[in-house]
Amino acid sequence: MNPSNHVRMVEVGARDGLQNEKTLLPAEVKIALIDRLSSTGLQTIEATSFVSPKWVPQLADAAEVYSRIRKVPGVGYPVLVPNLQGYQRARAVGVNEIAVFSAASEAFNRRNINASIDESIERFMPVIAQAQADGVKVRGYVSTVLGCPYQGEVPTGDVVRVARHLHQLGCYEVSLGDTIGVGTPAKARAMLRAVALEVPMAALAVHFHDTYGQALANILACLEEGVRVVDSSVSGTGGCPYAKGASGNVASEDVAYMLHGMGMHTGVDLDLLVATGAWLAAQLHKESASHVTRARTAA
Repeated sequence: MNPSNHVRMVEVGARDGLQNEKTLLPAEVKIALIDRLSSTGLQTIEATSFVSPKWVPQLADAAEVYSRIRKVPGVGYPVLVPNLQGYQRARAVGVNEIAVFSAASEAFNRRNINASIDESIERFMPVIAQAQADGVKVRGYVSTVLGCPYQGEVPTGDVVRVARHLHQLGCYEVSLGDTIGVGTPAKARAMLRAVALEVPMAALAVHFHDTYGQALANILACLEEGVRVVDSSVSGTGGCPYAKGASGNVASEDVAYMLHGMGMHTGVDLDLLVATGAWLAAQLHKESASHVTRARTAA
């Protein structure tokens, strides 16, 4: 077990959270959200995604949001990019850390990006190469590590292969994601152990969704194995737009509360984080109510 009692929380609410909320928030609210998160002590805040607005309209304002957020020294603001075009858009506004993604499930990759696992990796190899040339840090995501909405069980060997490939290509960290939240502690532990035989534990993170209320238990099992980086989403927002029925990510507030109760250090001010979650929930409710009112008026 990793003896370190420091856990780095990676806040994904502004990207992975908002991209799957039906309510579209104005850029001003997203900027305010990230600035509030920056004041909580979080070290890594995923800011947005430079994917096609056609596919993710919730984040169509990526360039504006990234340009206008307050960049706190010592805090990383990675963004998701799917290809070189997205990478170039991100670099144009000063992005210095990106994330790339693939799935461990062939079926999920086919439904999600119309490519096989190998093809998906080939697509972002030029992105990683360019990022390395530019001195840009690259984080990798592997989704569907414990189950797929289309093929069901996902062989652990496939998870290991994709995670190893991402690490070998130059991803400084690989986040293992239970996209549909079907994992249980024993399965999460076994999966992490298998990956850690090929990728150093220090280069691994975990990313759990809370569909069946197992996220915190899964995180605890992985902490016991030595992982020290945990993805979470303020107020439990989001999920996966391509995984029908998947509930939101594990709530950052719950993760911080558990970690602090275990005597782990995060550097996060829990009270400020809780207040930010409550503020975001109010913004989503307000914007949703406003949308209903506009729709009724138009009708």
